[in-house]
Amino acid sequence: MEPLTAHETSDGGVQFRKVSVPPHRYSHLKKSWMDIYTPIYEQMKIDICMDLKARKVELKTRQDTPDISNLQKCADFVHAFMLGFDVIDAIALLRLDELYVESFEIKDVKTLRREHLSRAIDRFSGKGGKTMFAFENATKTRIVIADQKIHILGSFANMKVARDSLCNLIRI
Repeated sequence: MEPLTAHETSDGGVQFRKVSVPPHRYSHLKKSWMDIYTPIYEQMKIDICMDLKARKVELKTRQDTPDISNLQKCADFVHAFMLGFDVIDAIALLRLDELYVESFEIKDVKTLRREHLSRAIDRFSGKGGKTMFAFENATKTRIVIADQKIHILGSFANMKVARDSLCNLIRI
């Protein structure tokens, strides 16, 4: 008896995922479309298209999709790009199983307002981003600061180290 294909395990139905495109990432998506499209369509065997009216990226399985989990990996990849990660960093979500994206807001750690908030962000990012770059290399993660939200991409253990260190910097 041969093993079932991904298409047969889903009762022959096509599965969908939709990822919203925020307005500030629309132009970045247009510039990087081929970099996003190529690994999803050719390597993961998932159909991808952009719904311009709804401003969503639509993903769906094909007959030759080797693994049904590829659909969720691709959705996570596109979502990571929408959060602000580079395509090169986010593509690791397709290739490695133990990578995750975690997001939190600065106000979840400590309530800061006005200049105190901007000082906390500056403390982390440093002059020219040098502190953040050193921090990313030390914790083996990728970090995006978008206004008051912080997004971390990495393995579970490395994300915990990065999150704890960030929280300590915010509390100072």
